[in-house]
Amino acid sequence: MIWNKERETMSRKGIEALQLEGLKWTVAWTYENVPHYRAKMDKAGLKPRHIQSLKDLELLPFMTKADFRENYPFGLLAVDKDKLVRVHASSGTTGKPTVVGYTRHDLDMWTELMARIVSQAGVTDKDVAQIAFSYGLFTGGFGLHYGLERVGAAVIPASGGNTERQLMLLEDFGSTALICTPSYSLYLAERAAELDIDIEKRTKLRLGLFGGEPWTEKMRLEIERVLPITATDNYGMSELIGPGVSGECESRCGMHIAEDHFIVETIDGESGRVLPQGQQGELVFTSLDKEALPIIRYRTRDISVIHQEPCSCGRTHARMEKISGRADDMLIIRGVNVFPSQIESALLGIEGISPHYQIHVTRKNYLDNLEVWVEFTDADMLDHYGKLEALANTARQRLHQVLNINVKVKLVEPHSLERSQGKARRVFDERG
Repeated sequence: MIWNKERETMSRKGIEALQLEGLKWTVAWTYENVPHYRAKMDKAGLKPRHIQSLKDLELLPFMTKADFRENYPFGLLAVDKDKLVRVHASSGTTGKPTVVGYTRHDLDMWTELMARIVSQAGVTDKDVAQIAFSYGLFTGGFGLHYGLERVGAAVIPASGGNTERQLMLLEDFGSTALICTPSYSLYLAERAAELDIDIEKRTKLRLGLFGGEPWTEKMRLEIERVLPITATDNYGMSELIGPGVSGECESRCGMHIAEDHFIVETIDGESGRVLPQGQQGELVFTSLDKEALPIIRYRTRDISVIHQEPCSCGRTHARMEKISGRADDMLIIRGVNVFPSQIESALLGIEGISPHYQIHVTRKNYLDNLEVWVEFTDADMLDHYGKLEALANTARQRLHQVLNINVKVKLVEPHSLERSQGKARRVFDERG
């Protein structure tokens, strides 16, 4: 179902006209109300009147996470704090959290965008949606909650963790849609198998709406193998608005970007040069109608590809491919760029290996070493060293084909790696 047909099926000409109007408003609003960004524009010799076309967007300075940290907590807000009706923040695992605020207008817009996202994924007013994201400063739980309610679905705000209780609720409440991280959905399936719970027979699950971390097509296949669902991806981050920036439709050929609310660019991460459509690069977003926290050319560090061709579903907004990695998550091993998603894609194609893995990077005698720890699926293989060695060799060869470097592979027993009930931690960089 197309939630807002008038907006989601606009012509390219109509989209660009709307974007130019929103861009001019956002630049003027930000210049007038955000001293930090006004100083950036003044340094570049720019005034709002200089922005007369979408091409002029390239003249504007970037925003980065450093801007948020420098202005913690509320220095980037364009409204007085008494105009806020909600405050969210990132986890702050790498420093001070990124703080974001919302006016009533912003919340209404966010809810409408989330209604669009969940409708694209196939949710209707007949569904029972179980949210297994944590509720709190994290934007994921609340964003999806209000969007699901907007379309008329019954929402179970189960929050994160307590896996046995999640399984009980899936069965007892008749949940038809599961909302969580993709890695947690696999853990739910694994725990159900350990408890001898047949999810296909004992639940009514049919949809999975997953986000919060990058995941590959091979992980999608694995999720759909162990759970009776159609799995869809959605994208967002707190600095932009939260989830709701883009999401897959039932055609699953890319995530439709809400181009009536955001302009997206792809840039070369080193030079900042804007790249042509269809070329992989770092995603940069500009908001068009956010009041409390307008965003101009925000560098997400996420790597993807943008396609503008209309989708078979009838929607005309540009689509972004799955996030292939993050520029700041990229590992450089002996001069080679390595993304965790490449390792995941290689491993999940190997029979006998589970989707649970860790990446360990060390340095010895000034040389970097990459070791992948991965669980094998059959505990009986512990009695067959030859089979384990053959499986490890297969994994090493596959990783070498993908990465073009030698990778050590450590096979570990089933269920021995730590499971995450939120975003999975995959990379352990011990180089200091």
